[in-house]
Amino acid sequence: MAIFAVKTTASQEQTVADMIINREEPDVHAALAPDSLTSYVMVEADNDAVLERLLEDIPHARTVIPGKSDITEVEHFLSPKPDVEGIAEGDIVELIAGPFKGEKAQVQRIDEGKDQVTVELYEATVPIPVTVRGDQIRVLDSDER
Repeated sequence: MAIFAVKTTASQEQTVADMIINREEPDVHAALAPDSLTSYVMVEADNDAVLERLLEDIPHARTVIPGKSDITEVEHFLSPKPDVEGIAEGDIVELIAGPFKGEKAQVQRIDEGKDQVTVELYEATVPIPVTVRGDQIRVLDSDER
């Protein structure tokens, strides 16, 4: 088995991957449409001839890129990136969800195991530490930059 790259229309990667899997072709084993890879879908199949035949009926699928890849080349797409990656203590962040949405805060502590960040709100008269999930904040200014 090998992994083949399929060229797609921009922003249609997930649709193409779903259509490939829904065809239930026995020689096609998996399809992956990572967010960080635009206009391409990675497909695990026995050979590219089966994949090319399958793509004839799928809209937004353009072509199979010549050559095949190994699982080691795409395994970094398979492990999720933690939400707190790229956030450091002292960073200025904006809360983008929850009851304090729109508020600016400074990062006090990061818990990578739980994917949580403890922040202190700027406009609060009394400094109150608030713990939020890593996907509920957006970094505005970082000390590392």
